[in-house]
Amino acid sequence: MNRESSNELIGLGILTVGTNLILMIIKITTGILGNSYALIADGIESASDIISSLITWAGFHLSLKPPDKEHPYGHGKIESLTGIFSGASIIAAAIFIAYNSIKEILTPNQPPDWFTLPVLILVIITKEILSRKVLHASSETGSQALKGDAWHHRSDAITSAAAAFGISIAIFGGKGYEMADDWAALVACVVILINGIVIIKGSLHDVIDGSVDQEIIMAVTKLATEVDDVVDVEKVRVRKSGIGLFADMHVRVEPNMTVFEGHAVSHAVKERIMSNDRRIRDVIVHLEPAQNIRQF
Repeated sequence: MNRESSNELIGLGILTVGTNLILMIIKITTGILGNSYALIADGIESASDIISSLITWAGFHLSLKPPDKEHPYGHGKIESLTGIFSGASIIAAAIFIAYNSIKEILTPNQPPDWFTLPVLILVIITKEILSRKVLHASSETGSQALKGDAWHHRSDAITSAAAAFGISIAIFGGKGYEMADDWAALVACVVILINGIVIIKGSLHDVIDGSVDQEIIMAVTKLATEVDDVVDVEKVRVRKSGIGLFADMHVRVEPNMTVFEGHAVSHAVKERIMSNDRRIRDVIVHLEPAQNIRQF
């Protein structure tokens, strides 16, 4: 990752934290004045988002550190571990909101004031825009941690949308519909919970060196077979570490090839793959005689 891209990500991280801070103040203040516990709870959840975003973005940038003597394969696993934390905090937020929603459902209260609605609409728009920006960064880098942070923002938008829907029913429905915003928030928790589980699952897959998408393996195999003197590619394995990829493969060459020639072929395969896919940090090439295929 070049310096310009890194600076853009740092700027995006600062934007997420700053936005969460502003929205937290707005939501809690409006919730207190407008008699909406759903909005207050949403504001408290935004406070946890600030801490979560700080940890997520710090972990992501630490994962970009180059290899050193103690960590010859780099620091990419930090990103996956941060992704697990991010997913777990999403689940915790869903449980927190669900608990308070149930408590409010069991406790009769007054309907929220009308001015809580435009505030929620502002929150929904802001959070969805922020979520898309971070999701784009996640897609560009392949980061599960950033994907988790993006879903923090989207889950906030979802709960706010649910609260807005519920508050609308409570305001226009009149007596008997006072708890509609709490029921709406409770339903939204299911969506948030599912996405937290999905993010944890993806991060755990990377932590235990699960295989990447088959399309990546096919692309790496194709690049290797295009190198001169490569007869065939027997096996290819690719794992993800942070936003980087590490590949190892068995390449079949003519059995009478000298060690010097084989060494040159190995380097040619490695250079071709790494020059065509900047995500790949290293490639280990094991040579096999074309007439003697062995298994891993």
